[in-house]
Amino acid sequence: MSEIAIFDQIKYSSRRGIEISRVVSAIRRLVPAVLVAILVLSCSSARRAAADERAALSSKLGVEITKDDNIKLYRYVSSWIGVRYRTGGTTKNGVDCSGFAGAVYNDVYGKKIHRTVADIYSEDCRHIRQGNLEEGDLVFFRTDGKNSKTPNHVGVYLKGDKFVHASSSRGVVVSSLEQDYYRKAFIKGGRVK
Repeated sequence: MSEIAIFDQIKYSSRRGIEISRVVSAIRRLVPAVLVAILVLSCSSARRAAADERAALSSKLGVEITKDDNIKLYRYVSSWIGVRYRTGGTTKNGVDCSGFAGAVYNDVYGKKIHRTVADIYSEDCRHIRQGNLEEGDLVFFRTDGKNSKTPNHVGVYLKGDKFVHASSSRGVVVSSLEQDYYRKAFIKGGRVK
């Protein structure tokens, strides 16, 4: 190869190197902007997915769930809706009211509570009035018509006077404290200690 051909190749490589350097420099300037755009889009899609999940759970449970609510509680109880009632049951194969409350407290809050309604009421809770109920509190009832202040039924309060419980006739359902049956049977709320 002649000296001229080698010199031309070096000049060509130098120019190409300058072009590559400019491209690399431009890419370096663009990378942060691209990363920010990806982050914004992924956050936006995550927010959209969270909003869609809240809307689906709200529809299924009949309560309006916001970003400030305990989504873990609503997800969990939603997965139990329709599970059949079974006296002494504690699983999705069949559950009674205290078994359901115990599952919620164990799996959502990491707390163990007693197995019977009366023991949960007397041992595990600080009693509260209906007007002071908060998401996750327990609600206690006397449903057998006896004139006693010892509860025989328990549910988990959600919000807006709605609670979820294992009904002996309908399985795990969401009901309202405003329904005549529950309004008359209501004893007290309980906040687990």
